[in-house]
Amino acid sequence: MESLIERLSDSVSSARTLEELARPMLEMLEVVTGLESTYLTTIDLDQGLQHILFARNVGAMNIPEGISVPWSDTLCRRALDEGRMYTDDVASCWGDSDAARDLGIRTYVSTPVKTDASGLFGTLCAASGTQRPLAPHAEAVLQLFAKLIGQQVERELLVVELRKANAELAARASTDSLTGLPNRRSLLDTLRRLLAQGERENRSVLVGFIDMDGFKKINDTHGHDIGDEFLSAMAGRLSASLRTSDVLARFGGDEFVVVGAGPAHDEAPRTAARALADRLGESTIGELRLNQTMLDYGGASVGVVAIDPRTTSAEEALRMADDAMYAVKRSRQAAASRAAMATGTAGAKEASPAA
Repeated sequence: MESLIERLSDSVSSARTLEELARPMLEMLEVVTGLESTYLTTIDLDQGLQHILFARNVGAMNIPEGISVPWSDTLCRRALDEGRMYTDDVASCWGDSDAARDLGIRTYVSTPVKTDASGLFGTLCAASGTQRPLAPHAEAVLQLFAKLIGQQVERELLVVELRKANAELAARASTDSLTGLPNRRSLLDTLRRLLAQGERENRSVLVGFIDMDGFKKINDTHGHDIGDEFLSAMAGRLSASLRTSDVLARFGGDEFVVVGAGPAHDEAPRTAARALADRLGESTIGELRLNQTMLDYGGASVGVVAIDPRTTSAEEALRMADDAMYAVKRSRQAAASRAAMATGTAGAKEASPAA
């Protein structure tokens, strides 16, 4: 018994996973019970199945690891229902179990494995094809092992939940909640990686700044809900116009940024920048149905620059793209003013009396 306690202590202290804990326990359980097969199961009550998770077989009987059997037919279910932990005559107790008959089980002992969080996890079992008495201390050892396994399962479930929570927090920290796009923080990380890659590969990086002209008027006229729908719709249109390798981010407010790998420095990167700017701008033009509101949008101001990553930081690249966007915005505003003046002049001439 002292040797068993020492082995158990070593297993518990060194095990990092359920398997690393369970397999030595199955070996110890075989010694304690003297039965041919020891195994750990999981129970899926929703699917009505019991799975053999880990198994150890040392005699003629073979409990196959990895198999699944209907929960309604198992000895484990019958033992739990009746509160019977052990029998050395399975045929007399539960002769209606096809699984037990097919496996040739005559002596059987089990105890449930439970967790505080999810209740019944599975069972820890031992079985033999011959009639064997149960050692006096076997029941206590079996229950102790089941408790330790249940605690390990809870630890692993907790780790899974913590990792899931951390992943969700990381996603929230790097994602714009309205559009689902990367946010400014994530954009800077991506741009820095692209610049480092561009420097290694001797190629440019394209950075585009997009500002939704007239967005304040949309918000003021139709309300913030329509404004939010407008931004989400534009995020979808812009995304659809990009290469799969490009990254679109919401920079803030009504501003978006696109970053992507550009051509080599000797392959006309400025031409690629102009082509991207045209494609982005065109994607924002046209009618939008937002809830019950129809908008005919004249398009965003888009500025795209081809960055030399050998001489430009991420922050400088964004400033250059922002400057390019504002140059486009000023040009669009000037063109709109000229058009308005021309329309006004033409109207005045039509209204004046003939000489």
